[in-house]
Amino acid sequence: MQPTLLILAAGMASRYGSMKQIQSFGPSGETIMDYSIYDAMRAGFGKVVFIIRKDFADQFKEIFEPKLAGKIKTDYVYQDLSSFTNDFVIPTERTKPWGTAHAVLCAKNAIKEPFAVINADDFYGRDGFEKAYKFLTTDCSSQLYSLIGYELEKTLSPHGTVSRGVCDVNANGELVAINERIKVYKKDGVIIYEDENGFHPIPDECKASMNFWCFDSSVFEVTETMFSDFLRHNISNPKAEFFIPIVGDEFIKSGKGKIKVIPTSSQWFGVTYKEDAPGVQESVTKLVATGEYPTSLW
Repeated sequence: MQPTLLILAAGMASRYGSMKQIQSFGPSGETIMDYSIYDAMRAGFGKVVFIIRKDFADQFKEIFEPKLAGKIKTDYVYQDLSSFTNDFVIPTERTKPWGTAHAVLCAKNAIKEPFAVINADDFYGRDGFEKAYKFLTTDCSSQLYSLIGYELEKTLSPHGTVSRGVCDVNANGELVAINERIKVYKKDGVIIYEDENGFHPIPDECKASMNFWCFDSSVFEVTETMFSDFLRHNISNPKAEFFIPIVGDEFIKSGKGKIKVIPTSSQWFGVTYKEDAPGVQESVTKLVATGEYPTSLW
């Protein structure tokens, strides 16, 4: 069974200031998502499922349907504030969806096979998709999920600080925890993060989670149970979010299974800030020039 690629494309793009999921970066108008889909296809993935918002569904489909028709199966899932909240009354001040784990849960009825999850606005590189495909088709099970781990230095932005999930990995290459670090950047050759207690160095060998996860479909049941518990405790908090690492952490600590951290040497890049956009375009241009990608993907 071919695995599926699930793309989280319902974000508000608040820091970036525009709908960066559909911005063109490639020489023939390709978005970052186009390169992810292309890499997934040549790795062997058989379907792509987009999680989007209903209010830009038509615009989104007009862009991607002509490109992908006849090349890979596609499906669309809408992340709605009311999805999987039947037993709860949502406060009127709550306006945004419940986070990335809720977005994954919204795809429950669209995915029955092992699948990978990625962000729409991150460039992950061919190596990550090949390793994800291998894991999903050989090792993935209801007791073993995985996370593609990126070299932290290759995930920083030259235009400002970033927030990163820094992985704590044991001697067996298994995830112990993801430590959310805000204000991560490089200073005087050292990667550091800031918090209320000051400045802290991060070892060079640490892997960063860029939200590239590999799951068995059993994760939907785990996530749905956790989401109900999350709502019971957070329904009145308009800023509370239900993130994928919360599910991963519970999966590990409850003894349900393990999460393997699969390292990749690929250069990550993305558009956290508007100032990142020219650099992303330049990086894509270089990859096309070296033959990693054709001038026109489709």
